[in-house]
Amino acid sequence: MEERITLEYYVLDVFSNKSYKGNPLSVVFTNGNLKLEVYQNIAKEFGYSETSFVYYSLAQKALTVRSFTPTGIEIEGAGHNLLGAVCGALLKQIPIFHEQSETDRFVIMKHSPIKITASFDPITQYPIVQMHQKPAVIKEEIPTYKIAVALGLKIEDLDCNDFVPTIVKTEVAHTMVPIKNSQLLNDCVPDNKLLIEISKEYKFEGFYCFTLSDKGQENIAETRFFNPIIGINEDPATGTAAGPLIGLLTKKKYTHPNKEYKILQGVKLKQPSLIEVMNRENDILVGGSSIITMRGELYL
Repeated sequence: MEERITLEYYVLDVFSNKSYKGNPLSVVFTNGNLKLEVYQNIAKEFGYSETSFVYYSLAQKALTVRSFTPTGIEIEGAGHNLLGAVCGALLKQIPIFHEQSETDRFVIMKHSPIKITASFDPITQYPIVQMHQKPAVIKEEIPTYKIAVALGLKIEDLDCNDFVPTIVKTEVAHTMVPIKNSQLLNDCVPDNKLLIEISKEYKFEGFYCFTLSDKGQENIAETRFFNPIIGINEDPATGTAAGPLIGLLTKKKYTHPNKEYKILQGVKLKQPSLIEVMNRENDILVGGSSIITMRGELYL
């Protein structure tokens, strides 16, 4: 019988320190690059919003990460796919930073270095990873009525006193959509066909619907994320959208620079996730924790 190649994988719940909460991510440990079709087949088999593939590159002296959706699209940007990949490597005790200086730690994501800060929670010993995203670029606004219709809401349900739907980019361009309150946020039922049309027309990816939290709550905002153009109907935690949101909130003076805030996402999916964010002068930090929920082997 022909011997098959075996690869180890973890399933981690990202932006959470509790199993079966947060955003599930499969992280597959490889010995180098695989054929494109193999990445796509494995990602399709897992069926999570993204699957990450990692190995330590001696040539680049860094962990390399590639991430794919179940529909075969390769993802860029520092989101839950990267956070979970780094946490997985740290939990597997791969010495991913041993050839790097303490002040310049990075991983390679689809050929580009992304700066990382990592530590371990002194109580739980779970890794806490912060990804350094680029400063937020505020792009064009989108007519409120178009997005309201696509989300099954009325124009007045979108809270437009201080905010209008706006495309914002750190790593990936998403539209920040203000919603009046948590009830409307969690009751809205998007029309994926209309969302895809808007994404194509204005050349961005996902819709990060947010409502600002009342004072005294642990989180600054509650959010939901829809990205049907790449096959993600709804995502329980989205790092590439949380960065743009804190960038927009800081620009509008709702939040302060150099202060950490938390964004709550995934409540509707019963997978609550807390994303830690901070807007700094030259970058945006997006971080959190991850926990291994499953472990296994797959065969090529």
